Amino acid sequence: MASSTPALLLHNDTTANTGLNDSQALNSVVVHPLVLLSILDHHTRRQDGIGRVIGTLLGRRDGDTVEVTNCFAVPHAERDDEVAIGKDFNRQMLALHLRANRNETVVGWYATAFPSSNEYANPCLANTSSLIHEFYAGECEDTVMDCNPIHLVVDTTLANDTVGLKGYLSSAVTLHGEPLANMFHEVRLQLKSSESERIVLDQMIKSLSNTDIIPNAEEKQEQPPDAPQTENSLQISMEKLLSMIETASEYVEKVVDGTIDADDGIGSQIADTLSSVPRIRPEAFDRMFNDSLQDLLMVSYLSNITRTQLTISEKLNAALDQETK
Repeated sequence: MASSTPALLLHNDTTANTGLNDSQALNSVVVHPLVLLSILDHHTRRQDGIGRVIGTLLGRRDGDTVEVTNCFAVPHAERDDEVAIGKDFNRQMLALHLRANRNETVVGWYATAFPSSNEYANPCLANTSSLIHEFYAGECEDTVMDCNPIHLVVDTTLANDTVGLKGYLSSAVTLHGEPLANMFHEVRLQLKSSESERIVLDQMIKSLSNTDIIPNAEEKQEQPPDAPQTENSLQISMEKLLSMIETASEYVEKVVDGTIDADDGIGSQIADTLSSVPRIRPEAFDRMFNDSLQDLLMVSYLSNITRTQLTISEKLNAALDQETK
């Protein structure tokens, strides 16, 4: 671990001087929904006792605008004013991402807010943020960011019943050539979704609003075979399981009370079912279930994106065929 310099925050000033020349100045940061969903997923899967999570931002720069299109998590540990970062893990993950998309490069890093506590005057930044920012400045040394990475903070404290999103740039505060601190100032930030992402997000919102609506027979016939189902399959499965458990429990209670006669066949089936259930602590089961649920939601999101891209590709090919004819 290494000690960090203090981090200062310049509040509510998106036009502050960054200390860079005009050709290097950044005016806005564009973030895609996939980045936000990935950060929230990383935060949800964090280990107990970890205050915040960090990761690498990937994207591209176009003049004075940085577009953040992807990200990945990076392990780290913080204690007081010291921090340790998984540098080897970051390099390996970056190499894998660049093999899949050579147009992306490192544009900065993200972090979630610290938990609500009096220990942190500002949940978005801490003194260790300066050291992490210096590490990513080195990672951006040979990129279009030119040692000036973006710091994206996702406020997961839900203080105002919302998920806040802020972007920062940093400049060094020096005295007689000696660095004293890093000053973070906020930059303009906007969420932007591509056509395929917008279609997927609209479908996700529609599926949430239509969870309790059961389509009639005519609506089912009108739906194409590849149309996504509006019913919540996981909820239906859990309801069926709960119903079967209640039926078995009711049968056992009636046999114990002497209301009905015991059936050896049914009793043997119940015993075999109970013996096949693994013995696991409730808190461990809850953690496994939540992790599996997050995997299911992410797979569903990615499958919807893939389906949308295939549909767009088919339409483009059909349009090109018509033009050639």
